[in-house]
Amino acid sequence: MAGIYIHIPFCKKACHYCNFHFSVSQNLLPQMVNAICREAELRNGYISENISTIYFGGGTPSLLTIDDLRFTIEKLNKLFDVNINAEITLEANPDDINEEKLVAWKAIGINRLSVGVQSFFDNDLLWMNRVHNAMQAYNSIVLAKNLGFENISIDLIYGTPNLSGEEWIKNLETAKQLNVPHLSCYALTVEPNTALQKMILQDKKTDVDTEKQSTHFEILMEWSAQNDYEHYEISNFAKAGFRSKHNSSYWQGKPYIGLGPSAHSYNGTSRQWNISNNSLYIQNIEKNILPCQKEELTSTQKINEYIMTSLRTAEGVDLNHLKNLSEQKISNDILNDAQKFIQQNLMERKNGSLILTNKGKLFADGIAADLFR
Repeated sequence: MAGIYIHIPFCKKACHYCNFHFSVSQNLLPQMVNAICREAELRNGYISENISTIYFGGGTPSLLTIDDLRFTIEKLNKLFDVNINAEITLEANPDDINEEKLVAWKAIGINRLSVGVQSFFDNDLLWMNRVHNAMQAYNSIVLAKNLGFENISIDLIYGTPNLSGEEWIKNLETAKQLNVPHLSCYALTVEPNTALQKMILQDKKTDVDTEKQSTHFEILMEWSAQNDYEHYEISNFAKAGFRSKHNSSYWQGKPYIGLGPSAHSYNGTSRQWNISNNSLYIQNIEKNILPCQKEELTSTQKINEYIMTSLRTAEGVDLNHLKNLSEQKISNDILNDAQKFIQQNLMERKNGSLILTNKGKLFADGIAADLFR
């Protein structure tokens, strides 16, 4: 099983917290679609597995015309062995969603929507500098479900200065009321060189409260357990049968191709990443040059990547798989290092795996780093 990720680096507006690669100018959008499809041709043969997932991310891929999306999907089907039941996800902003687009998206094969809601409160959305409002967020989900989209995920952000615990629960309850089967929930992060960081440094915005974020995360874990959402990855929650197949393949170490500026590709032994410059990306592709850097992964890097990704999942670190990746001494050392986390009730050893407890999930990144070789 392998996946294809397509990065569409355009947005109508810059969200204050975002550090992804994008441009608010859409002048190069038509050329970008052609370049991405050409890159797909140049990468044909990069991986041998059949394609089980296609993911349009960004940026804001819902800005693409129906013809552009159809052209890209048809091109990928011609170039790769795409599973007839492949999960095809489109990230969409609520303000881009309407009846005409939904009908067309479904007709061209898109069967999963990831909607960038972030919050159902207008004051939160204004604080983030989002384009849409709360009513658009709510109505976009209702419309998508009415028009036959069952596999819907929404993004929600917690830990913002304006969001109370009661409002955070209300966001979750609204998702439940809308019968959204998948939630991706993220703590607000102040990334370097973002508008948010600059405004915080200039005392124009309040900095994040990590204690508040921890409380919101604990609320989230308790709420999801009470409402039958499986907490299958640190930031992801799903009703039965609605895990994200594409993102799950990342956490399981499956190969994938990344198309578009700043996109990453991985084939099990090496990693590649494209330049984060729209004009240079297009210029290189037009010359049949893949504008990327490449890194061959060492055995130590493979071990660390496996620990980092698997520890975030409900299945945890499979100790047998870890033994296959490393020498016996290394896997024993990792298990020995994990003992202190087990004793602190941050981790448990269960069914041959190391799995974080709910308490441990609050410290997931630090625990993973401590287990790195």
